[in-house]
Amino acid sequence: MGPEEAVRRTRTLHAVIDHATERIAAVFAAAYGAILRCGQGCTACCQDDLTVFEVEALRLRAEYAPLLDAGEPGPVGACAFLGTDGACRAYEARPYVCRTQGLPLRWLEEDGDGGGQEYRDICPLNADPTGTPLVELEPAAFWTLGPWEDQLRLIQEALDGGEGRRVPLRGLFARG
Repeated sequence: MGPEEAVRRTRTLHAVIDHATERIAAVFAAAYGAILRCGQGCTACCQDDLTVFEVEALRLRAEYAPLLDAGEPGPVGACAFLGTDGACRAYEARPYVCRTQGLPLRWLEEDGDGGGQEYRDICPLNADPTGTPLVELEPAAFWTLGPWEDQLRLIQEALDGGEGRRVPLRGLFARG
């Protein structure tokens, strides 16, 4: 697969992820009695040293070349794409990890004997100590880690033959 097709597939996957995250946020709000507080200005998770699959870096390059070529990355310690106003300067093409930050998360860890343990977590800024305990919520109220990452990985494998190349976000800036 060439870079243009990889960007097209990544853009499509991001759109599907956005739709799924909206549904989860609504289910979570109905079940937990609270809305997720993530939004512009909430930058606790916008940290430096983030790397993304090359396919996501290609999308950022395709859609934000002027920013990357002439703009300055954000200050060291914060995400390179974080603006001084607390907004993402590449929001529409933001990577998968940014699209799912703040959501209630659910994942399974296998124990090697065919069984496993389910884990659940949420950003402390979105936790409501007076609400329903996370363990009592239906799985539909959570973003399940694994399947979506696999889809992104498959696009990356089609591009790089399985090398799994990753790119630091700060390195996308010409002045990074």
